[in-house]
Formats: sequence, C-alpha cells, structure tokens
Amino acid sequence: MRSLIASGEVIPSAWPPRQYNPRRSLGLAPGTRLGVYEVTAQIGAGGMGEVYRATDTKLKRQVAIKILRSSLAADPDRLARFQREAEVLASLNHPNIAAIYGLEEGPAEAGAHTRALVMELVEGDDLSQRIARGAIPLAEALPIAKQIAEALEAAHEQGIIQ
Repeated sequence: MRSLIASGEVIPSAWPPRQYNPRRSLGLAPGTRLGVYEVTAQIGAGGMGEVYRATDTKLKRQVAIKILRSSLAADPDRLARFQREAEVLASLNHPNIAAIYGLEEGPAEAGAHTRALVMELVEGDDLSQRIARGAIPLAEALPIAKQIAEALEAAHEQGIIQ
C-alpha cells in the first residue's frame, strides 16, 4: 500500500457493480404510496431488495426507500435482519452515514408483505458506480477512504462493529 501511495498510481477497479435487472424488479411504479411517501423512481437494486427515490408528502422532502423483497419479508430471520439494520442506522448520527427516518409497511398496491426502510436521500453515485467508471486516482481515493474510515469509527464507538 505504501508503494502505491508513494508512486501516485491509481487504484484499479476491484469488482463489477451489481447491475439492475428489470426482470427481478419489485416494480413499484411512480405514484405508488407507502404511508406518506410517494415513489418517484427506482434508483438501485441489491440482493435484499430495491431502492427508490420518493417524496415525503408531509414534509416535502426527497427520501430514499429501501424495499425488502417480499420473499425475504416473509422469512422471519431476514425480517429480523432488516429490523436490526434499521435500528443500527437509527442509533448512528454521522455525516458519512445516511440518517434513517422510519420503517413502513406497504399497502396492497405495493405488494404483499412490503417492508420499507425510509432514509436520507444522498445524491450522487455510490462507490460501486464510481468504481465502474474506471480506476480511481489516489487524490480522489484518499478522501473517499477517509470518509469510510470516519463512518466506521463512529459505528465502532457505538459498539456496532468491533
């Protein structure tokens, strides 16, 4: 690592980002409501579910909503993991960690067993998207690494990670 820093080389992409697969989509259409939140667009997907941009119709702000796949929401162990994730996020207050606003259960139009984690919408690319664009120059990688380390330190101080 020291030789990389000393040489000023760029850090190569280590893995491809997970690609959105519309065939596996939960398919929440714009206009779908979960409580006071109105879905406006899908912004990501992962192994446990999908993430949507939504509008908080009461507070007039944009939020991110992470929807747990219905097959996982029916599994008590996965549902407990999702609940723990929400509790962990709620216990942290740090500028490099998205704030949680709440948990929602969806209406029938959103699908049976819909569970949603509502959190701060952070604009911009996630790290996997940035990595997909190519090697990250050291001058850009160091501030990213610093933000990640600070967030991990905050989680460690709260006893969330050891």
